[in-house]
Amino acid sequence: MELSHMSKRKELLIRMLKDPAAEVSSAAAASLQRIERVQSLDEVLEQLKKGEIPEKIRAIYALGAIGGEKVLKPLIYCASRPEDDLKAAAIDVLGDLAHPSTVPLLLEKLKDDNSGIRAKAIKALGNFADSSLTPHLLPFLEAGDGLTDVEAALALAKTGDILLEERIMKLATSPLSATRVAVATALGMLTPA
Repeated sequence: MELSHMSKRKELLIRMLKDPAAEVSSAAAASLQRIERVQSLDEVLEQLKKGEIPEKIRAIYALGAIGGEKVLKPLIYCASRPEDDLKAAAIDVLGDLAHPSTVPLLLEKLKDDNSGIRAKAIKALGNFADSSLTPHLLPFLEAGDGLTDVEAALALAKTGDILLEERIMKLATSPLSATRVAVATALGMLTPA
């Protein structure tokens, strides 16, 4: 849409905010919010296309703040990029959004060569709190790396499945304090028997 048309529309809506009828001012406010969101989405997508890596990462997190289904396609694209920084940020945001359509992509990222990317994917999958993901996450409890085992313990605890208690408790003897912290945290998250 042309900028002048958008400006005219916004000016009218701003004037309508002062309408004495509450339903008119409320509708005008809602329309202004939609317009701002669309404009900011376009700006963020432009930054994602043309920016340097730091700007692209900021754009990825901005997409998460905007939310909605419109941001999924660019986030999925970024999660599939070869640059680990972009991939990690996109996986992080996809986990926060926890949209069911992204589960297959996140499961695929469990096989990434980079353990940091695998850890991000585990954490993202944990946000779904879905016990059907347990078989995919359980093997990471054995990692012993203080990264993927940590995220696996926390993600599995979010399912609330008390049957996972013993598996998580086994990590309490880890030489890595990060893993032991995760065990303590995870045990507090499990649903009591």
